[in-house]
Amino acid sequence: MSSKSCHPRSKFVFIKTHKTGSCTAVNIFQRYAISHHLSVLMPTGGNLLSWPFPPAEEDYVHTPDEQYDVLLSHMVYNKTWLRTKFPANTAYISILREPSSHLRSAMNYYSLPELLKIESKNPVQTFLQDPWKYKDLSEAYFDFCNVTWDGTRNFLSFDLGYPTEGAEDKERARRYISELEADFTLVLLLEHLDESLVLLRRLMCWEVRDVLYDIEAKNNRTYPYKSYIPTAEELANLRRWKAVDYLLYDTFNASLWRRIAAQGPDFYEELHYFREVRKRVSKFCHTRKRRRSRHHQQPLIIKASKWSPQFAVNSMYCRGIQYTEIELGKYIRKRASAKDKEERKVMRVAENVLRIVHGLPTVKFQHDGRSKNGKMIVPRKANL
Repeated sequence: MSSKSCHPRSKFVFIKTHKTGSCTAVNIFQRYAISHHLSVLMPTGGNLLSWPFPPAEEDYVHTPDEQYDVLLSHMVYNKTWLRTKFPANTAYISILREPSSHLRSAMNYYSLPELLKIESKNPVQTFLQDPWKYKDLSEAYFDFCNVTWDGTRNFLSFDLGYPTEGAEDKERARRYISELEADFTLVLLLEHLDESLVLLRRLMCWEVRDVLYDIEAKNNRTYPYKSYIPTAEELANLRRWKAVDYLLYDTFNASLWRRIAAQGPDFYEELHYFREVRKRVSKFCHTRKRRRSRHHQQPLIIKASKWSPQFAVNSMYCRGIQYTEIELGKYIRKRASAKDKEERKVMRVAENVLRIVHGLPTVKFQHDGRSKNGKMIVPRKANL
């Protein structure tokens, strides 16, 4: 599975799901797009393309020939829209996270305790004792686009195009998830990110240097109930409540291991090699960052292997894996000479949830949520 024996795929759509480690994963795809001079379908303003609706024509930067190689932004998966913008040989990729862990992260980031009117120190524990008790509060209505969203229930499947209203329809969910299996080249799993990326490298015929990532998480946060482990009864409640998300995760979890098994025993040899290289590169880059002002460091040379040609890790490579999504997004925009239009920046989901909490209407653009002096009407949480 060396990249010498196949042709690299350079057309791909990465559906960036929420609170799934996607900020770490998107760095890989941004770097590949930059280093291979690919045409990125980018938002007109900011780094959010659209959510939860397909982008309008004025929401993204048009190329002269309307040809695009890559999509990297948040948007709800919409097969019909995407296939009008990308050719048939495009690879579709996304990332998922175990639903219990995902709930804890979403509960913190999206101000869900405030939305649910839960005041306990461990809102996840309180919620999981009886999720159905909060159904009327958890279903948040985004009036600007006539869409209902539930951050506690099937958030993962919602990002991949399954409607909130289908939460109780198991047969419909099975059919839809079967379609997703057919549509997607690969769905990465946060809990098995290394295995996912080694498989990605093989399926996309990329090089090892293309799929390395910084050992430090890009969007990591600390909150009191982050490490809370639900009881067996609470997990049983969650499995019933988040039935579609669990079906989605279990399906792609089984798919990942099935596809890895088909790769043969040398897959695990490459996995070991990948982890060793990732550790060496991360250590080198973080040492270089700490000592940047003291002296110049020679590049780290990663010798050739059966999976990778020799490559050098220098200051430019280190900056690439350490940059945030926003920083790389700005570089992509600058390279494309595309002006960043402030008035077209899409309102983040978390900020619209805060607007609902405060009794304000939801809005599509950040500009529409500001007062005349330019300040946000609802103050942002410190960790947004």
